[in-house]
Amino acid sequence: MLNKKLICGALAGILLISGCATTIPPEALKFNPDTLANRQLQARKFDTKNEKELLSAAAAVLQDLGFNLDESAPGIGVLVGSKKRDARDSGQIAGQIMLGLLFGASAMSIDSEQLIRASLITKPAENGNGYILRVTFQRVVWNQNKQVSKIEAINDIETYKGFFDKLSKSVFLEAQNI
Repeated sequence: MLNKKLICGALAGILLISGCATTIPPEALKFNPDTLANRQLQARKFDTKNEKELLSAAAAVLQDLGFNLDESAPGIGVLVGSKKRDARDSGQIAGQIMLGLLFGASAMSIDSEQLIRASLITKPAENGNGYILRVTFQRVVWNQNKQVSKIEAINDIETYKGFFDKLSKSVFLEAQNI
């Protein structure tokens, strides 16, 4: 009798544990064609021997762009910064006004503020001369009810081009001790 209870308990435990197991969705392992293009957009090689100078220049550029440095780990080549900005869009506001005029009510959500986050890492280049720096920009948008309405990566070419142009100048100035 005790053996039957023990076996039933063990089977119930196994079923319970196996029911909690999660499987990886098939789409998680598929290669997205945009991944390589995004990586090329987000990364640049800098011919500098000093990783700390590169990180210092990157920190200065982020601060010039209005970011506050949230995390800094120069020993492992990591910087994280963020800035809060207004996210109101005139199109959303006009849409809300039109809905109010047409239907007498306004149930549309309007974006209110956003947090833009920059994450930056460095790693030695393959041939040993210089460093690869990769930066990503993301944003979280809250509506007027303080609910998250969007979380998205920023993959705008101009954003990355502007960042790397400023960083190239800053790295040059750091190397010249200017």
